[in-house]
Amino acid sequence: MKIYGLRLRNTAPLALIALLLIISGVAKAQEVQAPSDGDLRTTAKQAIAIDFDTGAVLYEKDADLRMPTASMSKVLTMYMVFDALKAERLKLDQELLVSEKAWRTQGSKMWVPIHGNVKVEDLIRGVIVQSGNDATVVLAEALAGSEEAFSAAMTKKAHELGMKSSNFKNASGWPDPEHYSTPRDMAIMAQALIRDFPEYYHYYSEKDYTYNDIKQGNRNPLLYRNIGADGVKTGHTEEAGYGLIASGMQEGRRVVAVLTGMKSQQERADESAKLLQWALGSFKNVTIFKEQREIEKVPVVWGTLENIGVRPAHSMAVTLPKMEAGNVSVDISYKTPLIAPLKAGDNVGMVTVRIAGREDETIPLVTVAEVPQAGFFARLMQKLHLLVNG
Repeated sequence: MKIYGLRLRNTAPLALIALLLIISGVAKAQEVQAPSDGDLRTTAKQAIAIDFDTGAVLYEKDADLRMPTASMSKVLTMYMVFDALKAERLKLDQELLVSEKAWRTQGSKMWVPIHGNVKVEDLIRGVIVQSGNDATVVLAEALAGSEEAFSAAMTKKAHELGMKSSNFKNASGWPDPEHYSTPRDMAIMAQALIRDFPEYYHYYSEKDYTYNDIKQGNRNPLLYRNIGADGVKTGHTEEAGYGLIASGMQEGRRVVAVLTGMKSQQERADESAKLLQWALGSFKNVTIFKEQREIEKVPVVWGTLENIGVRPAHSMAVTLPKMEAGNVSVDISYKTPLIAPLKAGDNVGMVTVRIAGREDETIPLVTVAEVPQAGFFARLMQKLHLLVNG
């Protein structure tokens, strides 16, 4: 197995075979230096691309400026619906009543029948594939009693997910000056949906759906380009322009991208494809540590064992440009010897990871097992041994 630019250093001898870098997608969010304009340009007014597994920001353009969400906010509506399904507060075959308000809702429609009943799974496809504003109202009223109450719950959930710059006033993304988000928050939202509800994510890759004898195609243009895209949601209003939350996978690695403020459907399709393909093709994930893997043996005194294994407190993966030399170095430091008694998970040192051009990152070094204190006679013999042999 090739070692990807790894150098190991520490204050004690190392036996770090376990630190072979493995291409993978685990773990802790890392920062990636933003590419220069020469690497990528987009005509989108605002944009962001992130690695799904590490959370690394691969590209951003005004990603924290407030934006109208348009129909992209329906991703959060579906997060709420999927959460209700998982908690068994809804069922896929359950039928929901269509109110007059839902039936009268304007914009893109699923064409639900007034005072009729529609199955939850049909409504899910009506929202995801057909972008039906009417379907969002039916679901909102079923879950919260009213769209207003549902919107308040959406905002609360958004803030719980880390979407601190978002506010929702309706379930569909219908224009409202107090209904807004940012590209970064939209990316967090898409990450959460894919991570928390993989069993329902397949709806986002369906290319068309027929309801009430009306067939409508999925508005996501990337689904038709054979570039690994499998979601997520388009959006368009006059104020917002054309936007898209995109996600796709190549070689087991997923990327989420958000673009907004484009001038046409064609521009949205081309710019989104360009950003997604660049983000998927230009980087790779490298696992440096696996959480349960022992990396060193450390001497112990006054214990029932002479040494104890240690490991990083958590796993760590980084997203690196494929053309980058790597230059990853790992230092471990600890006081030696350790003094018993020790419990599994005791913090006994520090791991420092250094990557060229980035801030160092430190991870606690913890014990992998328990070391009870030895009995009085055994401790006495150890003291005598130390006095004699230094």
